Amino acid sequence: MYPMIRLLFLGTLLFMTSCKVKEGTSEPLEYQGPLREADDVDMLHSENDRVRIKLKAKKIIEFKNGDREFPEGLYLEFYDPQGKLTSSLKANNAYYFKKENQWRGRGKVEVKNMEKHQQLNTEELFWNPATKKIFTEKFVTINMQTEVIYGTGLDALQDLSTYTIKKPEGDFEIKD
Repeated sequence: MYPMIRLLFLGTLLFMTSCKVKEGTSEPLEYQGPLREADDVDMLHSENDRVRIKLKAKKIIEFKNGDREFPEGLYLEFYDPQGKLTSSLKANNAYYFKKENQWRGRGKVEVKNMEKHQQLNTEELFWNPATKKIFTEKFVTINMQTEVIYGTGLDALQDLSTYTIKKPEGDFEIKD
């Protein structure tokens, strides 16, 4: 009987030494996923009691750092101080970089100037709300009432009232 107790004691001792709890060896993981999500969003931005920008999106994902993703696209409308619709921007998907206060639209990106009947199309476009400018290094097409301008690279005001195409192509009229 004595050897049986000894074997049981040895087995218990071996079991207890193999089950040690390790403390303080790893840092807790910080959650990197979305902070919140919203579906079917309509947002308004106003200045001096007038709507200046309308935003529509099927889905918005907001992250801890303030960045926002629009994986199913977005649609923006821009209004002048009198409340008249001046231009619009549409993209298949978009991303807002909070730190830079800058937006990026990708996929089929379209900007329209309602007053001049112009339309810009490109595959990627950046917008800075503080400067009210849009820009890209990608290929662009600008459709006007009487002509079409092609080129690579663009710097413009958000309503397309003035713009510069960095490498223009095609036939177009130059006015003095």
